Amino acid sequence: MNPRLAAARALASVLAGKASLGSSLPPLLERVDARDRGLAQDLAFGAARWQPRLMLLADKLLQKPFKAADRDVEALLLVGLYQLFYTRIPAHAAIGETVGCVDAMKKSSLKGLLNAVLRNAQRDGEAIFASLDRDPVLHTAHPRWLQKQLKAFWPEHWQAICAANNAHPPLILRVNRRHGSRDAYLAELREAGIEAEACTYSRDGVRLLAAQDVTGLPGFAEGRVSVQDEAAQLAADLLDLAPGQRVLDACAAPGGKTCHLLEAEPGLGEVVAIDLEPARLARVRDNLNRLRLDATLIAADGRDTAKWWDGKPFQRILLDAPCSATGVIRRHPDIKLTRQADDIAALATLQGELLDALWKTLEVGGVLLYATCSLMPTENAETIAAFLARTPGARELDIAGPAGQPTAGIKVGHGRQLFPREQGHDGFYYAKLIKIAAERG
Repeated sequence: MNPRLAAARALASVLAGKASLGSSLPPLLERVDARDRGLAQDLAFGAARWQPRLMLLADKLLQKPFKAADRDVEALLLVGLYQLFYTRIPAHAAIGETVGCVDAMKKSSLKGLLNAVLRNAQRDGEAIFASLDRDPVLHTAHPRWLQKQLKAFWPEHWQAICAANNAHPPLILRVNRRHGSRDAYLAELREAGIEAEACTYSRDGVRLLAAQDVTGLPGFAEGRVSVQDEAAQLAADLLDLAPGQRVLDACAAPGGKTCHLLEAEPGLGEVVAIDLEPARLARVRDNLNRLRLDATLIAADGRDTAKWWDGKPFQRILLDAPCSATGVIRRHPDIKLTRQADDIAALATLQGELLDALWKTLEVGGVLLYATCSLMPTENAETIAAFLARTPGARELDIAGPAGQPTAGIKVGHGRQLFPREQGHDGFYYAKLIKIAAERG
C-alpha cells in the first residue's frame, strides 16, 4: 500500500470519530512496504499534529467543505499539505503521489479538485498563512476551544505548553531497580555508543538523546529497562510503598505503572490491577511477563466495587483516572481532532465517581494517589477540591520530591500540575490523599 494512502485512511478514521491513530494505523502499516512504514507513520502523525493550522489553509482554498462521505479525501488533502509545508519531500512528488491515491479510494471525480487545491497551496500557501497572522490557531496549531482554555487557565504558560505539545516527544526509559542502578545502566549505554542522560525528577528515568528501536537496547529483552515517560514514573515513589502492603492500580492498562510499583518495592503483599477492557489487560500481562513480575488482573469498572472487590482493604491506591489526555498531545496528536470542549465536564464527573467508589476500599491510614495526564483544572485540582469537600475523612498530603531534589511541576490549589516540557516530561497532574477516618454509615 502507498504510505500516503495508509496515512490518509488512518487519519480518515480519526476525522470520522471512529478510531485513534493508535488503533487505526498499525493494521494499515502491515500492508505498507517495510521501508516506507516510517514515512506512513510520520505523515499520519504529522498531519494530525498540524491539522488545526492546515485546515485554516484548506478552508481558504476550498469553495465548500468536504462531505462526511469524503473524509478520506479530506485526510488525503491534509497529508498532502503536511508534505508541502513540514517535510523535505519535493513538491512535485508530494502532489503527484498524493493525488495518485485518489484512484485507490475509487473517488476519481475528486482527483482534479485535490490536485488544484494542492497546487494552489504550493503557490499561495505562505501568503495565505501571512494573512492569518493574527489568528492564534495558526501559531499554536491547537483547536480554538483548547487554545482558549489553555490561555485562560495558564496565562503565563500556555504558549510554552502549545510549543511543547507540537514538538516530537523524547524517548524516556525506566531502569528496573531490581536489576541495578540507573548510573550503571547509563554507563552501559555509553559503552554501547548510545547517548543518554539521567532525568531530572525520576530516580529511574533515562532520556535517550536520539530515538532508536528499544528492542535493541541493552537488557530490554531481559526486562532491565522499559519505556515510560518521566512524569508517569513519579507515581511509584509518591505512593510511599512498603513491604507487605496491598496496592490497587486502578485503570491500569497498559501496565507501565503496575510494573513500576513491583519494581520499586519487591516486598509488596499484592498488587491488584483493574481495567475496564479485557483486551487492554492483555497488554498489562504482556508487560508483566517481559519483566518477570506478577499481579492480580481484573477486568471491571472500578466504580462497581461490588463486582470486583473482595472486601480486603488496600493500604495504597493509584488512580490514574481516564482524562482528556491534553498533557500528552505530543505523543497522541490526534487528540486535537477527537477531543471536544464538552468532554471535560463529563470526564470530571467520571473521575469523581471513581474517587468516591475506590475510597471505600482504602483502609484508614492508607494513601490514594490521584493522577491524570490532563492540563485541565476541571479534571485535576477542581475534582480534588470537590472530593475533599464531600469526604470528611480525606485529607490532602503535600507532594515533595526526595530530600534535596527538585519537585516536578507547580503547586496549585490542590496537588501539583506538571506541564509538558520540550525534551522533558509529559503534562501530568498528581494529588496525594490520606484517609484519616472511615466513612459514616
